[in-house]
Amino acid sequence: MSGTPPDTSALLSQLISLVSELKASQTALAKQVESNQSQTNRAVAQLSQRVAEVVLPVVEAASPAKSFKVHAYDTSREHDEDSDDVESTATTVAKKPLASPLFLPSAAASASPSVRHSVLSPSAQGPIYTNRIVLTTYPGQAGVTPIPMDWGNPNPHSRGPIVCSRIPTSMKLRNAIGAHGGAYSIYRALAIAIRELDANHIPNLHNTEPVVKIGPYDTWNDPERIVSLDPWGHVVRDVFGKELKEGLDVRPTIAITKAHMKLLEVEDSVKKGKLKVDGKIVVNEQGDLMVTKGAVEPVWYLPGIAKRFEVDETTLRRCLFEDTGGMYPELITRPDLKVFLPPIGGLSIYIMGNPDYLSDPTKTLTLRIHDECNGSDVFGSDICTCRPYLIFGIEEAVKTAQQGGVGLIVYFRKEGRALGEVTKYLVYNARKRAEGGDTAKEYFLRTENIAGVKDMRFQATMPDVLHWLGIKKIDKMISMSNMKYDAIVGSGIPILERVPIPADMLPPDSQVEIDAKIASGYFSYTPAPKDLATTKGRTWDDVLH
Repeated sequence: MSGTPPDTSALLSQLISLVSELKASQTALAKQVESNQSQTNRAVAQLSQRVAEVVLPVVEAASPAKSFKVHAYDTSREHDEDSDDVESTATTVAKKPLASPLFLPSAAASASPSVRHSVLSPSAQGPIYTNRIVLTTYPGQAGVTPIPMDWGNPNPHSRGPIVCSRIPTSMKLRNAIGAHGGAYSIYRALAIAIRELDANHIPNLHNTEPVVKIGPYDTWNDPERIVSLDPWGHVVRDVFGKELKEGLDVRPTIAITKAHMKLLEVEDSVKKGKLKVDGKIVVNEQGDLMVTKGAVEPVWYLPGIAKRFEVDETTLRRCLFEDTGGMYPELITRPDLKVFLPPIGGLSIYIMGNPDYLSDPTKTLTLRIHDECNGSDVFGSDICTCRPYLIFGIEEAVKTAQQGGVGLIVYFRKEGRALGEVTKYLVYNARKRAEGGDTAKEYFLRTENIAGVKDMRFQATMPDVLHWLGIKKIDKMISMSNMKYDAIVGSGIPILERVPIPADMLPPDSQVEIDAKIASGYFSYTPAPKDLATTKGRTWDDVLH
């Protein structure tokens, strides 16, 4: 039995029509959902703005706006009111009204040191943070009123304190990107996470003032002369004492103290009569040195950093954002914030003799600028000249101080030419396994093959610390580096004499490094060999390849 075959064309046409109608319905529905979402978002934004307009004035009336009055810069002031036995600063701050209802304190904010162990233990109930997560902020945002920053202003209050803290009393006043402590800010986060540290802790700065007076100098007032550190970073308690009492989290980025330094090589030099005991600088027969030392954390003024490296600020911000894994979105969203505390190491200074002499051009100054090399400086590796050159610089600084001048060692945390220790050790492996041996000819090539660049120390900002110390000239520079010499002289500080490392202090396996560097432009009384391939390092006789 046969029937009439179905009209496939009609069925197909009907199916296409149904699909078109369904698609149109879906499109209309999507538009309606999008419209509803937009209306909801606008309503929420309007409600938030209304809440801010109504509630903020009430809260701020209970917590008066901070006024920044000028205090004289005087490191001799006493601060008995902040003695060690007063109530914890974190506790005091927690009792004050919040600066904004958008940023609430953690539940543990009022914990005193005596009970913190029980309150902040891992088993403690409740979240560490009860406020909403703030991923980033924007210029002109409601509740965001950064303290004005006038970098280079000779008056510290007109310049403004540097505030990067995210605690409730400082959050809306922040005028800097980043966090205090550089790379150590990560350990602070861990301490908070395991409830060993109150998230709203503010340091008690009683008795932390510098042991000597540094500055102010005219160089502090030039916004382009010092761009990588805060000239007022060592005296925040003196110049911003009022703000600290009001709960603003302003922290020192520089600390200065006194210490004894003990080095086996210096002790040996005393025993051999190369250094004399004077009771003031070399204090005993064991070669103990009396020094003034300081630590400096980096504080970058981004427009100045960009100009120093001859790039535009937008490019600098984008590169910093990308290569910190997007860690600091305000580098992009807050172009009005010009100060950045980068997550990198800082520097240390060691002064032999009277610190006042550093800024006195009538006194002789011997200087060693040293970039960190953990393998040599601490553990005595003989593949480079770092520790011997550092010791030579220290001894020359001591001799100058004993002769009525002053010596200075500046130690930068730029491990492995700022490439890092892992990269440095990879380079060592490549050098020792190279066909034809470890030669001065291929010294820099081995680094470039791995790191893509032979050196990332970039000395452009290095002289900033010298200008902070008020240095006007350098009589003896214990360095062969042409990059350091050019940076210092280019910044306006003349160098009268350059002193290379003595040949008898070169470690056994360091000739490859020294010849390669001399050939690249390092200062030396003797030229490098014409054929750098003839300078070869040790082989790994005791290592199987």
